[in-house]
Amino acid sequence: MLSPFLAYLLSVVLLCRIARSQYSSDQCSWRGSGLTHEGHTRDVEQVYLRCAQGFLEWLYPTGAIIVNLRPNTLSPAASLLSVCIKPSKESSGTHIYLDRLGKLRLLLREEDQAEGRVHCFSIQDGALFIEAVPQRDISRKITAFQYELVNHRPGADPQSLSAPCQPCTDAEVLLAVCTSDFVARGSVLGVAEKEDQTSVTVSLSRLYRQKTQVFVSGGGRAKRWTGFVKMPRQCGVKPGEGEFLFTGTVRFGEAWLSCAPRYKDFLRVYQDAQQQGTNPCHLDTD
Repeated sequence: MLSPFLAYLLSVVLLCRIARSQYSSDQCSWRGSGLTHEGHTRDVEQVYLRCAQGFLEWLYPTGAIIVNLRPNTLSPAASLLSVCIKPSKESSGTHIYLDRLGKLRLLLREEDQAEGRVHCFSIQDGALFIEAVPQRDISRKITAFQYELVNHRPGADPQSLSAPCQPCTDAEVLLAVCTSDFVARGSVLGVAEKEDQTSVTVSLSRLYRQKTQVFVSGGGRAKRWTGFVKMPRQCGVKPGEGEFLFTGTVRFGEAWLSCAPRYKDFLRVYQDAQQQGTNPCHLDTD
């Protein structure tokens, strides 16, 4: 038979464990519950995420949270980063604002989140202020999104995932070979235009690097890869003959084109830089 004091102590320990189970956070992702705000619906909790990518999931939202997204290392280049978020199509229960020095600017209404579209903003625009929409039944409400920190090319729109449409300079091409999430040699098979983007089907004869498996092998003796790369619709790409060097970034599992010179032009630039000893990295062009 437990003494009253010991029974009380055990109940407190159990409640603490339950509260901790409703909140989970690391440097990259956060999962929390509005039930911990019950009776304190005006509370605003600070959340700090310090990774290049991760996710947030807020169950049964009440009150508000402020999400501070920062890179895990501080450098002058960090101020040039953009933050991109992609809401889950089931995300609901909140409005999402940008909070800069206490001034709020609406980023996503509750009904906008179900579209699942990517939204980007400069990291200098502030933190995310996520406010629960008052309602009687919160049991079916979950706010969830993925996020990524994006390092854009100079001149790129910080509110877009894509690179600007103008051709890359020789220096940008050489740097893209070293820093891109994917580097490949191949040709354009087809072009499909959507509402605000173009999806290009590519066939690759050489895959130098890919961060994640966005291009898949077709098998057979003549090894080739196929896949899709995306770009803004206004770039006006068309199917054409010849081979290109495709470089770009992988965002939320999709390949976005950065620099794509004709392969013969890239080869000339690369060989010239090689002779001058100015190549920032090596690529096997044999």
